[in-house]
Amino acid sequence: MAVQPEGTPCWADAMFTDLDGAKSFYGDVLGWTFGESSTEYGNYTEAYADGKAVAAVVPPMPGQETVSAWCLYFASPDADATAKRIRENGGEVLMGPMQVGDFGTMVLARDPSGVAFGVWEAGSHEGFGAMAVPGAYCWSEVFTREPEKSDTFFTAVFPYSAQRMEGEDMDFKIFNVGGETVLGRMAMTEDFPADVPPHINVYFAVTDCDAACEKAAERGGEVKLGPTDTPFGRLATLLDPQGAVFSVIDLQAAKGEMPQWSDV
Repeated sequence: MAVQPEGTPCWADAMFTDLDGAKSFYGDVLGWTFGESSTEYGNYTEAYADGKAVAAVVPPMPGQETVSAWCLYFASPDADATAKRIRENGGEVLMGPMQVGDFGTMVLARDPSGVAFGVWEAGSHEGFGAMAVPGAYCWSEVFTREPEKSDTFFTAVFPYSAQRMEGEDMDFKIFNVGGETVLGRMAMTEDFPADVPPHINVYFAVTDCDAACEKAAERGGEVKLGPTDTPFGRLATLLDPQGAVFSVIDLQAAKGEMPQWSDV
């Protein structure tokens, strides 16, 4: 795939203490195969769906303790300029900008409400090799307890226009780039457990949501929500055995009327 427009999700990866366990779990649940681990880059290991790069897994650095979580990267034509806007708009740059060989330049950051994310300026690695096909990334949502802060931040850092979902009790928005919807934003209410931090939830496409949930449970994961029918597809939110949250969705099983959106 070509380099994505600025602000478009372009890559996802996660750290796992048990790298082989993660490969086995996601291989069974999402059908991923894996390339050779790159020892030069900390055993960074790409995952493939039907031969196309769709994500990566990596062990933590020696002596580094980490909570497993998926990190979503947004495309940038200039990582330095994006990092500057992150700082200027109340965000925190956690790492970078850092050049990764000839693959590209990365930034790890956090928005003012505590949502962690990445930025990727593509070099030879342009990002997802496939999207919205079984096993591949297809959607993501920012979950935040301070939606006003997140809305102001993301629309200042990236060239987003925002729309709000009409006629629903939930506070949900979408961000668009050039007329294409690229990201959702969900306000976390008091219904969310206090120990669930602000985060970005990443969705991967599957051919059968229920089967993916059953397989995840068999492999030591947990179904946190769903499966649920929606106008976008049948979806569920899962917790993998090492604590990383992600969602699966069968895009072909959509039911119900699509929501209406109003500009904000």
